[in-house]
Amino acid sequence: MIMLTDKAVKEIKRLQEGDVATLGKPLRVQVIGGGCSGMSYKLGFDNENASELDKTFEKDGVSLIIDNKSFLFLTGTELDFSDGLNGKGFVFNNPNAKRTCGCGSSFST
Repeated sequence: MIMLTDKAVKEIKRLQEGDVATLGKPLRVQVIGGGCSGMSYKLGFDNENASELDKTFEKDGVSLIIDNKSFLFLTGTELDFSDGLNGKGFVFNNPNAKRTCGCGSSFST
């Protein structure tokens, strides 16, 4: 299961409302190879429909899609949004990450 915080939901809706092309589109979360720790998170609004192999999560009208491979690395993760003094952006609180880089955008298991 992947959890979305209220702040993440609010920010996703704000981004969708600012672009007609993304309005109502699900947010796809992926884990890809790369980054200084070995794996990176990738976020983007999905123009394709979810396949039957994808996992879909929903909160307050926001849909999140994750492919099976990425789901293995993201199980139990909380997706949050931070707009504090240390920077603005989505934050992955991933219990599977054994090591993360300083910027928080890559990890290793």
